[in-house]
Amino acid sequence: MRRWVLLGLLTLTALAAENVRVIRVEGGRLSGDLRYGPWTFEGGVVGRVKDLAIRAPRATLIAPKGKTIQEAEGEREARFEGGVVVERGRVRAEGPLLIYRESTGKGELQGPAKMRQEPKPGEDPVEVSAALMAFEVDTNVSTSRSATLKSGNQEGQAQEVYYEEERGLAVFTDPEGVVLKRKRSEGDLIIRAKEVRSLTGPKKLIATGGVVLQDGELVTTGESLFYDDTTGEAIVLGRPARSENKKEGFSLSGATLQHNVNRHQVRLYPRAFQLPRGEFRKFGEK
Repeated sequence: MRRWVLLGLLTLTALAAENVRVIRVEGGRLSGDLRYGPWTFEGGVVGRVKDLAIRAPRATLIAPKGKTIQEAEGEREARFEGGVVVERGRVRAEGPLLIYRESTGKGELQGPAKMRQEPKPGEDPVEVSAALMAFEVDTNVSTSRSATLKSGNQEGQAQEVYYEEERGLAVFTDPEGVVLKRKRSEGDLIIRAKEVRSLTGPKKLIATGGVVLQDGELVTTGESLFYDDTTGEAIVLGRPARSENKKEGFSLSGATLQHNVNRHQVRLYPRAFQLPRGEFRKFGEK
């Protein structure tokens, strides 16, 4: 009995997700086979799905072969082209073409694409440029490929950038290495790692997978680090972590180092330290 109840709940959940993902296209002149499609909309078209709005001069709604447009709800594909604008909350994105699939609940904005999120009071806007951006309608998450994300004086580049719009959580991943820069007049501060997770509002981040913190001539390396841009303090962990300024003949090593990028100073961190990974978890991540 419990098995049938569970199956029933899973079916209802799947149907609810499909219904949320169904797109409605409004405006424009409609042409095409009214029963089986494809339907073509031209002139001032808006596609709406949950809280996502997609605007374009032209859209095409396509059903799987053998199904009517109405029967195929939850399985259709919508193509928007001719200059596309995507809007959701404080986010606005632009690109030449977007393909939305109801089966996945994802809209892929082909590049070159750019996105801007207007800031909350006291925060900086977030801007992303990418070769491709994928927007999920089940969550407020976007994922960008071959991307650069800028917020305030910080800029990160990576093969993939995952971004939670409401939390302002950006996760940069790149097997070749993520590069994060903090712009400053005396030379950029550079962090290199396999993965960087950054909260754009409070301006804190963790970096993992082997890290390099380059502060002018002062370079600190380790396995991972936590950095707070409001204080300029980086806590670098390693086995051991090492810091060196060859020009000045300085070197220091230890299990945990504290690197102040505003004063360009490094010292041994006197206490045990663990990365605050819980603050930087992705949506649904345990």
